Amino acid sequence: EKLSHISVILVDDHEMLREGLRMLLATQEDIEVVGEAGDGFTAIELARKLKPDVILLDISMPKLAGLEALVILRDVSPQTRVIMVSSHHKEAYILKALEEGAFGYIVKGAPSSEVIMAIRKAAKAEYHLSPDVQAQVITAYKSGRNTAGDNRQKIEQSGYAKLSEREKQIFHLSVEGNSSMQISDLLCISSKTVDKHRASICKKLAVENPVQMLHYAIRIG
Repeated sequence: EKLSHISVILVDDHEMLREGLRMLLATQEDIEVVGEAGDGFTAIELARKLKPDVILLDISMPKLAGLEALVILRDVSPQTRVIMVSSHHKEAYILKALEEGAFGYIVKGAPSSEVIMAIRKAAKAEYHLSPDVQAQVITAYKSGRNTAGDNRQKIEQSGYAKLSEREKQIFHLSVEGNSSMQISDLLCISSKTVDKHRASICKKLAVENPVQMLHYAIRIG
């Protein structure tokens, strides 16, 4: 799949950090920084005007914090995929970001290669979590499996119960962070078939993307 210029907006209140990111991304032929903001309000104005493919959004900012900005950005530019950048490893922040539709969560100080990979994945509607963040999400997912209340499970699992065996299989593989291509290799089916199943899963569970699928999995345990 040819990715011709992924347009990106950088949002961070530290100018030096933005400059470092801008210089890093300038070395990539397929990524173009189209705007920068030092706070959430400016980010929203820019997103409304530029409709970028991806926004790198700092979680801790003055005036309007990243998580609040994320909710508004989703309304202002639904096709934009947001990647949260944070020094917080708190599970609550991570789960809230995923619940609100973030396509990634990168820890500040992550290697340059990881930032570039996360942007490319988000542009293709795939999500990316920094390794230690992913470990925390999986732990939450596993503990949720043991502690989810009976009633909540019944309500939530009514959707899950509608999935076919193959869909359940793909649901679990998706939740574990596998791409359509990886799932198609594992199950020996075409990636188109995987995408069809994923669309069906999303419809049955009333979720819109793999990140919401992951959050659904955590909720129902």
